Amino acid sequence: MVDLRNGSTVAEFILVGFEQSSSSTRALLFALFLALYSLAMAMNGLIIFITWTDPRLNSPMYFFLGHLSFLDVCFITTTIPQMLIHLVVKNHIVSFASCLTQMYLVFGVGVAECILLAFMAYDRYVAICHPLSYAQIMSRQVCVKLVSTAWFFGLINGILLDYMTFRGPFCRDNHIENFFCEAPIVIAISCGDPQFSLKMIFADAIVVLLSPMVLIVISYARILASILGRASSSGRGKTFSTCASHLTVVIFFYTSAMLSYMNPRSTHGPDKDKPFSLLYTIITPMCNPIIYSFRNKEMKGAMVRALGRTSLAQAESI
Repeated sequence: MVDLRNGSTVAEFILVGFEQSSSSTRALLFALFLALYSLAMAMNGLIIFITWTDPRLNSPMYFFLGHLSFLDVCFITTTIPQMLIHLVVKNHIVSFASCLTQMYLVFGVGVAECILLAFMAYDRYVAICHPLSYAQIMSRQVCVKLVSTAWFFGLINGILLDYMTFRGPFCRDNHIENFFCEAPIVIAISCGDPQFSLKMIFADAIVVLLSPMVLIVISYARILASILGRASSSGRGKTFSTCASHLTVVIFFYTSAMLSYMNPRSTHGPDKDKPFSLLYTIITPMCNPIIYSFRNKEMKGAMVRALGRTSLAQAESI
């Protein structure tokens, strides 16, 4: 262990997580989070498979949905497996490099998902408000460029936020009051004045959260005006159903992210940070595929076909 009393630089951190919970509580949490993680991985994996292999889902909306599920898989894998291990072992130490890498991946994938959700809203706007030009505007090349843009800005933004988090030395406490390395908590235990880094992360959150949010609001405002003005009752119902799935995902993700990174740190504490963190690290990635699969007839049909092909292949192999 690093001796913190003599001012030595911290080389490792201790993730407190659910350490103070009883053994029975930790066992219950392990079973719960393992079930949620398995469900999220299975559902997102199925969506990735069917959107990339089913020719009937060969449209920009499902292209984006497949990449959203891939981002969700990456997102939950950066935090949940480590938390599950820490629920059953006593050693909660993580190295400085591991903490930095985990935070970079959380930032990079999280920002990429924010941007991708905005592009998905724009896709719905073009499909509904400019249907005759949809194939030309949202061509395969354009979709690939949009997804690449989301990844590029996410990974670049991750470098900036990692630097702002770890720019100061760590020579005091090395206990992180959460189950993964979350930036505001890590900054709070660094030496020196953390206000500059916290302000920069808050400003970055405004840009990467509110800018895509503005595009989403504008897109759906125009969609609403368009369908109320010209669509039939049946057409309105189908359009509302498709858009409602995406809007539900947006509300889940953005609400949890804003609660974590745009609230004053004075209103936070270990008991408040953990629920917010759990909401956007596992609950949202688990809810995304459920929302899309249960509210979309084409997705349900594709899932039935995929599961049917799997069952047939297993029967033939026996």
